[in-house]
Amino acid sequence: MSVRRKSRELALQYLYQVDQRGEDALDIDSMREHFEVSKKAAPYAKELVSGIQANWDSINSLIEDHAKNWRLSRMAVIDRNLLRIAAFELVHKQDIPVSVVLNEVIEIAKRFSTDDAASFINGILDSICRRVRNEKVTVESN
Repeated sequence: MSVRRKSRELALQYLYQVDQRGEDALDIDSMREHFEVSKKAAPYAKELVSGIQANWDSINSLIEDHAKNWRLSRMAVIDRNLLRIAAFELVHKQDIPVSVVLNEVIEIAKRFSTDDAASFINGILDSICRRVRNEKVTVESN
């Protein structure tokens, strides 16, 4: 598993804690120790979390604008936080190819969410990609 995937998973775990508690969770370094994640994963996880928090309202609005008939509050906690990670990377990390962002988040969804999560997330992210990067994307399936 790549360091970036571990970073995204650590960011997901952090955002999940924030979502459940309604406040900031432990810091990333403490969570890294608790979840036994590589020390190398922490810097990018911190970058993701701080970027998402700094752009919280705009990221949430972007997701809701593209989630037909879905409010964030109705989405599964894992799914909405994976969408936040991917939306942040699509908008603010233009150096990361769209296919990488989507494939990574879909693989994490397969590991941590329900069977239907991958197609749900992919549908929303495809719409977001067409808007923010002017691209239609397809996710590789294994």
